[in-house]
Amino acid sequence: MTGAKPAEPTSDGAAGAGGARPVWSRDFSLFFVARAIARLGDTMLPVALAAGLLQHGYGAGAVGLAMAATAAAFAGLVVFGGVLADRFSTRKLMIGADLVRLGTQAVAAALFFSGHVVLWEICAIGFVNGVAGAVFQPGVASTVPRLASDIQSANGAIRVAESAAQLAGPAVAGLLVGFASPGGVFAAHAATYGISALCLLLLRLPPSTPGAAPAPHGSAGARGWKAFRGDLGVGWREFRARTWLWGVIAVWCVYMVTVWGPTIPLVATEVVQQHGPRAYGLLNSALGAGTVVGGLIALRLRPRRMLRAGAVALFGFAAFPAAVGAGLGLPAMSAGAAVAGAGLSFWGVMWATSVQTQVPGEVLNRIHAYDVAGSLAMVPVGQALAGPAASLLGAGNVLLVAGVMSLVVPVALLLISAVRGLVRVDAPRAASTVPPEPEPTSRPGPGAAPGADPAPGPAGAPGSACGKRC
Repeated sequence: MTGAKPAEPTSDGAAGAGGARPVWSRDFSLFFVARAIARLGDTMLPVALAAGLLQHGYGAGAVGLAMAATAAAFAGLVVFGGVLADRFSTRKLMIGADLVRLGTQAVAAALFFSGHVVLWEICAIGFVNGVAGAVFQPGVASTVPRLASDIQSANGAIRVAESAAQLAGPAVAGLLVGFASPGGVFAAHAATYGISALCLLLLRLPPSTPGAAPAPHGSAGARGWKAFRGDLGVGWREFRARTWLWGVIAVWCVYMVTVWGPTIPLVATEVVQQHGPRAYGLLNSALGAGTVVGGLIALRLRPRRMLRAGAVALFGFAAFPAAVGAGLGLPAMSAGAAVAGAGLSFWGVMWATSVQTQVPGEVLNRIHAYDVAGSLAMVPVGQALAGPAASLLGAGNVLLVAGVMSLVVPVALLLISAVRGLVRVDAPRAASTVPPEPEPTSRPGPGAAPGADPAPGPAGAPGSACGKRC
C-alpha cells in the first residue's frame, strides 16, 4: 500500500468526492459538534452507573456487569455492523442508532427517577446500547474523508474536541449527581444522543458516485444471508491483503493485553490507595490534557511516513505506568500521564488518517470494523489478568512491566517494514524506499455492490473504543 493512490470516490464516504472541501465547513462543524457532544455524554455514563447502582444497594460487581453488557454486544457485533455500513446509508444507520440510544437512556433515566432499579433491566438497556454502538461505529472512518479534503487536520480537530469532552464529562456528571440524581445524568446522556442525531440529520454530503449500483434491498432469506456473508468475506480479504493494517492490529493485541488492559485498573487501585481519589482525578485530568496537546500537535505536524511518526510518539506512553509503578510523587505521575496522553493521541490521528486515506472507500467501513473488533478483543483479557498478576508480582511491578512493554510495542511496529515505510497518499511516489504492496481489488459479495448507498449520508468520527483510537 505504500504510495498508493487516494481512494476513488464512492457512494458512501470516499476520499476526494466533490473536490476540495475545507475543514471548517458547515457540514464538518455539524459533525464536529455531534462527536464532541456524544463523547461528553459517554464519559458521563460510568459516573451515573456507579452512583446510581451503588445508591440502590448494588456493589461494584453490578457496575462492572452493566458495563460489560454494553461492551460484549459492541465487540461481538461490530464486524457485522461494518457490512451494514457498506451496504446501506451510514447516515441513516447512525441516526437510527442515536435515536435508539436516546430512547434507552430515557428509559434508564425514568427507572432511576422512579427508584425502580433492577439490575437485569439496566444490563438489558446496556446490551441494546452496545448493539446500537456496533451499528454506529463501523461507518465512522468513511465520514471524515467525505466532509473535508484535509483529513489529518479534520481528525486532529475531532481528537481535540473528544479529549476536551472527556475531561469535562465526569465533572459534569458529578455535578448532576450532586444537584439532581443519577437519573438526571441519564436524562442528560439521552439528550446528547438527540443532539448528535439532529446534527447528523442536518448534514449535506457530496453526491454519490454516478452509476453506483444500489444495495440489494430486495434480497431475502438464503440469498440475503449469502450476500451478507459475501460482503463479510470481502472485508476480511481486503483486511488481510494489507500488511501494514493487520500488522498494526496484531501488535496492538499484545499492547492491549500487556499495557492498556492492566494499566487502567491497576493505576486506579494504586493511586487511590496511596494518594486518595482526588489524586486519581487529577491524574485523569493530566492524561486528558495530554490528549488535547497531542491532537493539537497532530494538527500542525505532517510527517511523510505517518505510522512511523505515530509509533515514535507511542514511546511516550511508557511514562504513565512506569511513574505509577515506581511510586513517584503526584507531580511526576501527572507529568507522565500528560506525556502518555499526548503520544497516544498523536498516534491515534496518524492511524485514523492512514486508514481513511489508504483504504478504498467501498470497503473502508468493513475494514474499520475489523480494526475496532481486533483492538477490543484483547482488552478484557488484559483486565482479567491484571488482578492475578498483581497478586503474584505486586501491582507496582506489573505496572513497571507495562512500562517496559510500552517501549517494546512501538519497536515492534517500527520493525515491520510495511508499517514504518507507509507513505502518506499526498507524498511523491518517487521518494518511497519501500516497494508498494499490490493493491487489492475489492470484489462485491454475491448480488451486492459493497460501496453502494441508496441514500448517501455520513458515518461517525474516528472512534474511541480503545487506545489506538483514543
